[in-house]
Amino acid sequence: MNNGTKKNIDASIKESDDDDIEILEEEYKENEQLKFDIGALSLDSEAKSSKTSVSNITTPIKEPENQGAVSLHLLSNEQKTPKTNIKFSKRIDVIEEYKKRVADKLPLNLVVIGHVDAGKSTLMGHLLYLLGEVNERAMRQYERDSSKIGKSSFAYAWVLDETGEERNRGITMDIAIRKFETENRRFTLLDAPGHRDFIPNMISGASQADVSILVVDATVGEFESGFEANGQTKEHALLIRSLGVQQLVVAVNKLDTVKWSKARYDEIIEKLGAFLSQAGFKKDKIAYIPCSGLTGENIIHRSPDILNWYSGETLIQQIDKFEPPTRLLENPFRLSVADFFKGGIGNVSGVTVTGRIESGTIQTGEEIAVIPGGERGVVKALTINEESSKWAAAGDSVMLTLTELDILQLKIGSILCPPSQPVPITSHFLARIVVFDVKIPITRGFPVILHRQSLNEPANIIKLVDIINKNTGEIVKKNPRHLPKSTTATVEIKLSNRPIPLETFKDNKELGRIMLRKGGETVAAGVVVDVSFPKLLDIAYDTNSHFALYLF
Repeated sequence: MNNGTKKNIDASIKESDDDDIEILEEEYKENEQLKFDIGALSLDSEAKSSKTSVSNITTPIKEPENQGAVSLHLLSNEQKTPKTNIKFSKRIDVIEEYKKRVADKLPLNLVVIGHVDAGKSTLMGHLLYLLGEVNERAMRQYERDSSKIGKSSFAYAWVLDETGEERNRGITMDIAIRKFETENRRFTLLDAPGHRDFIPNMISGASQADVSILVVDATVGEFESGFEANGQTKEHALLIRSLGVQQLVVAVNKLDTVKWSKARYDEIIEKLGAFLSQAGFKKDKIAYIPCSGLTGENIIHRSPDILNWYSGETLIQQIDKFEPPTRLLENPFRLSVADFFKGGIGNVSGVTVTGRIESGTIQTGEEIAVIPGGERGVVKALTINEESSKWAAAGDSVMLTLTELDILQLKIGSILCPPSQPVPITSHFLARIVVFDVKIPITRGFPVILHRQSLNEPANIIKLVDIINKNTGEIVKKNPRHLPKSTTATVEIKLSNRPIPLETFKDNKELGRIMLRKGGETVAAGVVVDVSFPKLLDIAYDTNSHFALYLF
């Protein structure tokens, strides 16, 4: 299309009302059904001829520099339809299959967080060993190898810290993923780094979690260094709460270093309890477990003569009580790309992407679109936690091999979705945020790094719309000059470089949460309210907004 034609089309779209757009979407759905029927019958000649007869569709693509709203352009199916004829596999009722899968044990994604050197990897490595997930031979090898470099106490940590750099430095640098089962639950374990230099990796992993274990070091001086200024205990707790995690087990680790002192245990849970309540955790959703990752005490078994003052659950008993969140199975398919590489699963060729399904379902043979860009591909193979499957659903961590997809169209943070239900893209949106313990108040033009799961992009807070009472949701002040710490506010955010796929919290809770960081510190977190800029709407208070404001 020449420039004149594009302008006319853009103008006609802007002038059309919502009903016109709905008609275009209906035409597209009918065309997709036609392609599906033809593909299922493997009628090559008819499939080829159908390309020229199918109507145009609407797909969001990158907008002009001078606009922040989502732009719609008409793109032909000739550009978007995979060039080869894919034989679709037999359709599966994924929701029914999902119900069968969870009937035995409920699946949960568990992230382990805490300050650096709190003993997270050692604790979880010992747990995996006691559950039989690590065989005796491998464990003895870890012990010998760690002793050779003078770090024998790190043997259990090496179960999860697998890279040479992590083992030499004695810290977790990236998310480690393992599987284990309890009596009633099936867990995907995400061991997050505790060092402040790797907070972006921690956010990426924590965004996939349903529940969490917060590990704190009971050693005198070590708990204080992690909990007070510049420690990661508080920041990690705030981050996971802002990411939607509501259930938390606090593992008071290394109690053996203080001779299993009940007074020390009580001191720690008193300080932590007050902070976690302020952070938005409900008291009945928090459990405190005294333990030692090195000795294994109270992980699966407890010695009565050691913890004679404690009569509660062991760590494994407590995490077995976690309740699974509601999965958005009926919503459109959404997967945020955490990583990708050229090549397929097993002997399958193509491009492989990894990530967690935030909503909806997917199965082999289905067509997906990559947003931004609108490039299409077909799911040729998939695995769930490295196990081959024909389908996957919301909450699953998956690897998808896609055919007919240009790898150059993929980026970390891209969203995979159905072509008929694309994710909006925007570079200018409205958000409600909670300001953390910032040293300098947030003002208009404040530069930040915006995090949405694995995606991070430079941005600016270009307008302070209002300050809100976090308890009632009522507007306290309009157009404030600055936002001090602990403030709940509505702000306009504009990205500096490019539009990104983003949904409102109301439409998709997982894709509607954001983090704002600056200078290596998290300054605020919040939820997306509106992506339909440049228009600015007056957002009325309602119960859903209140939930978004206070609990994310």
